[in-house]
Amino acid sequence: MAKRTKAELSEKSLLRPFTIVAQDPSVRLSKKPLFTQVMVPAETLAPGPWGYRLQVIDYDSSTQTLYKAWADTAPDEGCFEDPFADSAAKDPESLLQDPKFHQCNAYAISMRILARFEQALGRRVSWQFKTHQLKIAPHAFAEANAYYSRRDECLLFGYFPGKHGPVFSCLSHDVVAHETTHALVDGLRQRFLDPSSPDQAAFHEGFCDVVSLLSVFALRDVVDAALRLTGRSNLTTKLRRKLVNGRVLTAEAMRESILLSLAEQMGQEMSLVRGRPLRASARLSPGTQYLTQAEFQLPHRRGEIFVAAMMQAFLAVVEERIRGLSAESFDDTDTSRPIWLDRTRVLEEAAKAADHLLTIAIRALDYTMPVHLTFADYLSAMLTADREVVGDDGLYGYRPKLLASFQSYGINPASDDDESGVWLSASKLEGQSKFKKLRYGGIHFRSLQTDVDEVFRFLWENRVPLELTDEVYTRVLSVRPCVRLSPDGFFLQETVAEYVQIIDLTPPDLHRVKIRVPKAISRSMRIRLTGGGTLIFDEYGKLKFHVHNHVLHARKQAERIDFLWNNGWFRDGRSMTTVDFSGLHRQRILDSPRFSEEAWQ
Repeated sequence: MAKRTKAELSEKSLLRPFTIVAQDPSVRLSKKPLFTQVMVPAETLAPGPWGYRLQVIDYDSSTQTLYKAWADTAPDEGCFEDPFADSAAKDPESLLQDPKFHQCNAYAISMRILARFEQALGRRVSWQFKTHQLKIAPHAFAEANAYYSRRDECLLFGYFPGKHGPVFSCLSHDVVAHETTHALVDGLRQRFLDPSSPDQAAFHEGFCDVVSLLSVFALRDVVDAALRLTGRSNLTTKLRRKLVNGRVLTAEAMRESILLSLAEQMGQEMSLVRGRPLRASARLSPGTQYLTQAEFQLPHRRGEIFVAAMMQAFLAVVEERIRGLSAESFDDTDTSRPIWLDRTRVLEEAAKAADHLLTIAIRALDYTMPVHLTFADYLSAMLTADREVVGDDGLYGYRPKLLASFQSYGINPASDDDESGVWLSASKLEGQSKFKKLRYGGIHFRSLQTDVDEVFRFLWENRVPLELTDEVYTRVLSVRPCVRLSPDGFFLQETVAEYVQIIDLTPPDLHRVKIRVPKAISRSMRIRLTGGGTLIFDEYGKLKFHVHNHVLHARKQAERIDFLWNNGWFRDGRSMTTVDFSGLHRQRILDSPRFSEEAWQ
């Protein structure tokens, strides 16, 4: 890597480079591991690395070993060099065994995912605990597992013996990105870990897989590797590095090549931790029957449907973008004739598609209700969130492709406002004759952007038009002002506030409000019902959207109670605890044949 001048480094002082493993150590080109360079928010790090949001503490609980921490050598002026660029080029195998590289690899990937969330949401994202820094343990234990622990405020990565030496889960981009996303989603929606519907249990896993996959496909080096691994071109090596046949870049062809070529390269050993969700989702063909099948009631299997729908939409968008690179028609009858495209442009289009879909996926979290999420809810949230920032979706049609892909897997939008599937806006609600006007008198706009008590006053004043039940416990969870940047350079200012409603009722009480429960549940059992909503205010303090689940919704609460009862809740005094990711990930491993082609995790 060529040395840069101090002036050049100063111009990029807002970011700093780190070399990371691009996908997984087992993904190799010319028998060499694939590395790439990423840019993360710049900061002068304490030994660890230890920054303002992440702290790497490299303690191995299995051997009671505290590894020596990597120390930052960057000068105080902020002139940052990549500490591992030379080693990756000269001695990549030794670098893969260096604990200090393990520490920085986990830090850089986690920091990149955090920065990506904050860029999409237009604000800082807090963790779901009191401290500001999420801890990372790259060699936490000698076990084929990795998970996020809210209690420990930590991401814990295991290691285990493999066929050719130790296998470190902290070197897998998918694993690190997946666990970081768990922590971020928990910070944004803490009650997504509560026992609820099969969709909500599956969403955490499926969404984290989607973020890890799209974030890695936003790296040009990874897409380039996938194209080179397909081996379909008869060009010389020199031309193959410059050109690619557009004929093999249809959505169906890329499902086998770009997705499955990397999945084939990922080692069997890492499947003990991840189970190759990329391969499993790529092979799940569209079908509307999955959601009702027994095997897809398990969270990790159901999450596969969500991942498949997102990746199918991704490939459809990539195909659309690639078609625009050539003046020739891809639809002529002579499909044997190649259409050569510039390889660099193809990589750029694929990376742009992944990056934009990643933005849509992350931003949609702000448009979801805080409790009892379904895939249908999230689909409407994605369509609404993107429409608010990108009004004209005509060029590549991200939203129609997302809608069509999810519907091909039996997932229809929760909103039936119109064919677009977006949430019904507050202005349209107010236009309905039966809807009472929202009251803003006495509400202070500036306080509404930051103060939970001001938002609660808005809820109380408008409990009738917002269809809130006032005889339950109600609490505003958070108020988050946001500034979104649209593709045309304009800023969209919004305030996102979440509230929750809670009530404990016995079965006789539930029957009185027309919520049925299984007959076997004791009449004295107290069952907790939760509901809640998300309020989206515009830059003038007017309500744009109210996305909510009613705490006494008869059908939805009955379905939730049935699901939980059938899965062992409310029995023998079992308490309603949050999801344990350690156990969930371990169960995903145990439920999958260890070396099966269809392994999930």
